[in-house]
Amino acid sequence: MTSKDRQRELERARYERVQARLAEQQAAASKRNKITAIVAAVAVVGIGVTVALVTKSGGDDKKSPAASSTPSSPASPSSPASSSASTAPSSPSSPDASPSSSAQQVGYQKTGQASKDVGVPTYDAAAAAKPYTATIHFSSGDLTFDALTTKAPYTTFSFEYLAKKGYFDNTKCHRLTTQGIYVLQCGDPSGTGSGGPGYQFQDENLTGATYPAGTIAMANAGPGTNGSQFFIVYKDTQLPANYTPWGKITGGLDVVTKIAAGGEDDSNNAGDGHPKLPADIKSVTIK
Repeated sequence: MTSKDRQRELERARYERVQARLAEQQAAASKRNKITAIVAAVAVVGIGVTVALVTKSGGDDKKSPAASSTPSSPASPSSPASSSASTAPSSPSSPDASPSSSAQQVGYQKTGQASKDVGVPTYDAAAAAKPYTATIHFSSGDLTFDALTTKAPYTTFSFEYLAKKGYFDNTKCHRLTTQGIYVLQCGDPSGTGSGGPGYQFQDENLTGATYPAGTIAMANAGPGTNGSQFFIVYKDTQLPANYTPWGKITGGLDVVTKIAAGGEDDSNNAGDGHPKLPADIKSVTIK
């Protein structure tokens, strides 16, 4: 093993550790939220439970994007995620996730307060099967990709729903990883990496999943915690098959590579932080 390979392994291991810590924190927060909800119910008071998607990456992270955070993360994208809370590439921390299991619930499950409330989609199998092409209009240019509707129907159906509701409009991609894993994590309107759409759903298309440049995948905070955070892989990246791959870029990857070339601020870890160049999504169109 070369010194470069050893460095990559160290970065990946560190990313996974960060993702694990984020997942533990999210689990603890979720438990507290459940207790709060029970108390509120007794008092006849409705309280929204905020779910942190480790997209920091949630996708994260770096260590293993992104959102989802992630996008996550990488560390891992944790959804992709916080600097993000959704691991997805827990953003680089890794997107923070594990392969889906048969115990996961199928469909969109409400999780509490949304970063931008646009409701919860009602799954339509026939509509979900229809192929589509999406264009993410960044402030610096357009990125176009084909949605893998037959391989990840719940994921692509959710993205289309959110896009048509304007959920991603005028949002910032909150996480960029430039060491170990190479992802830009987006999809959290709050810009913190801990936000989501107010629902989550199961993992898809994980068998044999790989993350070459041009892949779009979900950031998450563990199995079955996909939300809105996703990550864009701009350079071949090795990640465990824990993050649902659901899009293949067909044009405009240079828009992301230019953002990556501008570097990040190391706000999460070395090689993992907020993009220094503008990484703003103006809108998303579906065809």
